[in-house]
Amino acid sequence: MTREWWRDAVVYQVYVRSFADGDGDGIGDLPGVRSRLPYLADLGVDAVWLTPFYTSPMADGGYDVADYRSVDPQFGNLNDAACLIGDAHELGLRVIVDIVPNHTSDQHEWFRKGLRDRYIFRPGRGDGPPNDWQSVFGGPAWTRTEDGDWYLHLFAPEQPDLNWENEDVRAEFLDILRFWLDLGVDGFRVDVAHGMVKAAGLPDVGRATTWPTTARWTRSSATSTTPRA
Repeated sequence: MTREWWRDAVVYQVYVRSFADGDGDGIGDLPGVRSRLPYLADLGVDAVWLTPFYTSPMADGGYDVADYRSVDPQFGNLNDAACLIGDAHELGLRVIVDIVPNHTSDQHEWFRKGLRDRYIFRPGRGDGPPNDWQSVFGGPAWTRTEDGDWYLHLFAPEQPDLNWENEDVRAEFLDILRFWLDLGVDGFRVDVAHGMVKAAGLPDVGRATTWPTTARWTRSSATSTTPRA
């Protein structure tokens, strides 16, 4: 039996924003990465892992995705992505892209349209959030909406968690995977895979908290360089 290529591969992570600037605007981009592919091939790596380059408000370095099928203009466009993948394959390099299925940006079409069944909304307990869960970035993992309900975000408030019990969510991500596979990518790194399934009933974890239950965050306070799981 042939052993899967990724089990023994040397994978080089590329943080697109800071790796190489192809157009001289001071921000790394896909054309910049493409221009450095021969160097990466000379290093002897087997695959290049690209951190998120999708359309995003950048509240969390691109891990708050507003459109999973497009490239953020600061990084280029879909043709740039296709050309990068093609050049990589000619050099014997495989391409892995980050997929972010635990949450979207609050600027994603679903959230902006109020499609609540695709996210995790709950009524509060009195004046407080539904449970005592804390955000990875600090503070409650819940933000209250104008109508009084709360939505869950394991990371920043700008990153509402998706409801993976919803069939539309599962179907959407299958289609997203097909989209990028059709463009030629060789695999995916799944961000926050462990967070996609929540404990039944969303029970308290028993963690003491001193954060005010009505606190709301600003975009600037959500910015973080915390390494991702």
